[in-house]
Amino acid sequence: MTVKRSSAAGVCWTLLMGCVFAAHAVTFEVKDGNSTCIKADLNTSFSITYNTTNGTSAARFALPSAAAVGNGSSCGGGAGVPPELLVSFGAGHALTLLFSSDGRLYRVASISLQYNLSDTSTFPQSSSTGLMKVMTNVTEISARLNSTYRCVSPSTVSLSPEVNLTFSDVRMEAYMSGANLSTDESVCSADQTVTTAAPTQSPRTSAAPSPVPPPAPQRGNYTLTNRNGTACLLALMGLQLNITHRSRALNQMVSEVVNLQPNRTTASGSCGVTVATLVLTEDLTNLTFTFTLNSTTQKFYLSAVNVSAFWPDMTDRFVEGNGSLNFLQCSVGRSYVCSAEQTLSIVPSFSINTFRLQLQPFNVTASRFSAGTDRRRQTPTPSAVPYLCRS
Repeated sequence: MTVKRSSAAGVCWTLLMGCVFAAHAVTFEVKDGNSTCIKADLNTSFSITYNTTNGTSAARFALPSAAAVGNGSSCGGGAGVPPELLVSFGAGHALTLLFSSDGRLYRVASISLQYNLSDTSTFPQSSSTGLMKVMTNVTEISARLNSTYRCVSPSTVSLSPEVNLTFSDVRMEAYMSGANLSTDESVCSADQTVTTAAPTQSPRTSAAPSPVPPPAPQRGNYTLTNRNGTACLLALMGLQLNITHRSRALNQMVSEVVNLQPNRTTASGSCGVTVATLVLTEDLTNLTFTFTLNSTTQKFYLSAVNVSAFWPDMTDRFVEGNGSLNFLQCSVGRSYVCSAEQTLSIVPSFSINTFRLQLQPFNVTASRFSAGTDRRRQTPTPSAVPYLCRS
């Protein structure tokens, strides 16, 4: 395994007052013998909130030019072992990208970060010491096989409520067939610009037929547990995703409605004091719900939803989200309940239909739902506060 370092200088690594953090791309290469399997130009910055002796502080730093391919890196191979890029840097810190492929696409299946709170230059006055590790399987990085993933636009990935990393100006490829990055590129959606052609006279064409909605989805039971195995987030719900995208078959925009299948969906996420995250993953669909607790009003609400999907008829991966929501509001110590179908409008091209919903992201006791009030069908918009869970 080898690593190439960029010649750019001026990366600020230590957390000093008045220091300007400038991230620069560093090139990493993972080999099996003489064959390259992963190559990545990574421009990465980190933001980590940690406890100090006087409260909390935030460490912000960039991936340094001295970062190197770590011993955990691998081209994968037998027994279903996937390719893995592990980048070591600083005093015991490590960034890991784990890849997967379905034979048509490859993607970053998970991102994890190990950071060392004993590194006083990076985490001054930390009240804790030792290694911490956080991970997410919600990423937007995917590309066609034998093509290079390229994304100049910044993209932030949340590994936990306290840890975020931002990629920018990224070029990478896994499952490589040669030593160099492919000239064929899969460009991320954030870099793709939409242009409007000048009006022209064209033959009249018939509109695409309206999609036939699927039946009501099955109700899934999704539970998160804390470190001692106690349930900390409970969700019972059937979910239907409505996405407007360009159809590969029709070469025009269509609205497609797909049910999330509970028996094929895995739940992950994190439970915090004021922020909880539920991540649902089914094949190439990742759906993230972020819940926030307002400590002043003692009410929780759905504050953000993000989706990343690549369905068979999509020409490109669909990535959208909204971090300014105020849905499903309910008093702490109660569960939000709505037995009727309701629609959550996230952005114009993406909405979620929920069925037989019961939800409690905070203050779960004895692994059971607290009492809740049934709210009848309402259709929210992102700027409204239509849900009230009355106590």
